[in-house]
Amino acid sequence: MTPPSVRPLGWLQIVLLGVPCVAVIIPPLFNRIDPTLWGVPFFYWWQMLWVPLSGLFIGIAHKTWTIQNREGTR
Repeated sequence: MTPPSVRPLGWLQIVLLGVPCVAVIIPPLFNRIDPTLWGVPFFYWWQMLWVPLSGLFIGIAHKTWTIQNREGTR
């Protein structure tokens, strides 16, 4: 029995996985105090916002990748 073929990541998955990395790894994008959210400086709430957003982006990338692989094996 031959193993199923697995397609590599496409451009959509690479973008979806790259956006959260870029959003939190380049400090000049978020290195400021204003605007504050409930008294929390922007620097902190920006990073905390990306915790659930990263999970969302990873989930979408995984879902699209599995759909592509499922379609490719039929």
